[in-house]
Amino acid sequence: MKSNTARMRIPLSLLAIGVAALCGGQALAYDGTKCKEAGNCWEPKPGYPETVAGSKYDPKHNPNELNKQSVSITAMEARNAQRVAHFKKTGKFEYDVAKLPKP
Repeated sequence: MKSNTARMRIPLSLLAIGVAALCGGQALAYDGTKCKEAGNCWEPKPGYPETVAGSKYDPKHNPNELNKQSVSITAMEARNAQRVAHFKKTGKFEYDVAKLPKP
């Protein structure tokens, strides 16, 4: 007697093939019928403003949020400098900066 999983295996595989055929067969990109010039076929959706600045689509980035990565990179470079200085002085590498002796 066959189990239920053996009977379900064939329809599930056919379903997967059908979904792949549907997704792969559709043109997902803009076809370029209203290009301003060769290669410049992007068009905004209706209602999208000509300039983003000052509109509801303007992201209005917080300077403190944008600065977080540069602050963390500066701190990382300072820790690496401490590690290298300790290695040059003692010949032993210590990853944990908290374990390094204070100068």
